[in-house]
Amino acid sequence: MDDSLFRALADPTRRKILELLTEKDRTAGEIAEQFPIAFASVSHHLGVLKAADLVATEREGQFIRYRLNTTVFQEVVRYFMTRFGAGEDGGKRDA
Repeated sequence: MDDSLFRALADPTRRKILELLTEKDRTAGEIAEQFPIAFASVSHHLGVLKAADLVATEREGQFIRYRLNTTVFQEVVRYFMTRFGAGEDGGKRDA
């Protein structure tokens, strides 16, 4: 699992962007409207998310639409379940 993925998820603004994208695909402008920060900052966060493969893009005319890359989230869940997931004891550990 690439560290860039975890660095991307560590930032609260990027997590909020991902939450917005669970509702529907959005353009950078639509995403930026939801934040009290400069458009350039939102653009930077989107670049980090894209580099971590957490979002995918599709050009629509002059706009770029962002969507979640759900395959990566499935891989993250599988990663944690393999290493820390429920075993025969249902995931419970002795205290």
